[in-house]
Amino acid sequence: MCSSDLGAMSNDFDFLHGDWTVVNRRLVKWLVGSDEWEEFPGAHTCHGFFDGAGSFEEITFPSKGFSGSAYRVFNPDTKEWAIYWADSRTGTLQPPVFGSFHNGIATFYGDDESAGTPVRVRYIWSKITPTSAQWEQAFSVDGEQTWETNWIMEFTRWH
Repeated sequence: MCSSDLGAMSNDFDFLHGDWTVVNRRLVKWLVGSDEWEEFPGAHTCHGFFDGAGSFEEITFPSKGFSGSAYRVFNPDTKEWAIYWADSRTGTLQPPVFGSFHNGIATFYGDDESAGTPVRVRYIWSKITPTSAQWEQAFSVDGEQTWETNWIMEFTRWH
């Protein structure tokens, strides 16, 4: 694709560029009906590429001893984003989730597994302002009839 074609690309994730502090709330045990949450900090940085049609982030979780990264690319034909995640615990690129933004909320779906159990994955980006945003992850094991939200990140921009 030549650079003149990039004007047709989306800039949806431009809001995330820069540095953020993150408050993480994560279920201690997933897919067992637990309601015990843990809270821990994160430090996040993100930058764009492809004139806004891509973004790369890195997040560290100092109290947990690992870090992760996401790679996002926009497909101009489908008008959808693909998000790929990897973290330092496994060094494995997880299967992507796909989705788009509607009315200021982004929803993404994909298939993965959790501790050997096949799951449908949902990410939601919401509450997006110039200085804050929220991301959450949920799993479904019953064909999207019910969802268990297992991780919520509250982003606050560093000043």
